[in-house]
Amino acid sequence: MVRLIIDKYIDGRGITRYELAKRTEVKFQTIDRYYKNRVVRYDSYILDRICQVLDCDLCDIIEYVRDEK
Repeated sequence: MVRLIIDKYIDGRGITRYELAKRTEVKFQTIDRYYKNRVVRYDSYILDRICQVLDCDLCDIIEYVRDEK
């Protein structure tokens, strides 16, 4: 399973979702869904904007967790 960990990344740096939305020029509601890991289809444009603003790599905000069988 792929999971977004934007919440851990920005909380550790003292950035709010509102501030991230302003800096990325992406609607707050969209940033909120990414923050809460409630996204079904990931938009490469939005992920790119988030990485640019946070000055991070994609692997810093996304993790892969194997499903246990």
